[in-house]
Amino acid sequence: MTEVRDIHEGDQDAWRRLFREYGVFYKTDFSETVLDGVWHWLMNAESPLEAVVAVDDGRAYGFAHYRALPDTFTAANEWYLDDLYVEPGHRGSGAGSALIEAVAERASSDGGGKLRWITAADNTTAQSVYDKLATRTTWVTYEKQT
Repeated sequence: MTEVRDIHEGDQDAWRRLFREYGVFYKTDFSETVLDGVWHWLMNAESPLEAVVAVDDGRAYGFAHYRALPDTFTAANEWYLDDLYVEPGHRGSGAGSALIEAVAERASSDGGGKLRWITAADNTTAQSVYDKLATRTTWVTYEKQT
């Protein structure tokens, strides 16, 4: 069974390795500045970004970054799963589902609301897991560089 817990300072080296691997998956090479900045957010209680890690024998092998955001349709928080990654050797173990469920539990204990996330259109392996855990929406996402 996958153990999921909140991220802590001792996870920094494993998290940096995993986040770099996540970047490679999405064809992104995270600079040290980005790694330092995201880690700072994760360790700063004032930052809205939080994380959980999947661990085995104290070693982190997956993570999920998430945050609360105001929802104008309900005047309450909803939740956004920014990033989810499990190293290849642990895929299929239920770790991804366990990470999502852990985020959902934390959201529920902090007032509930919807938990949303996106994935690449060609990430069909992840979508097969997500389709079992949540409802696929019809929303279309746009981006504009500013």
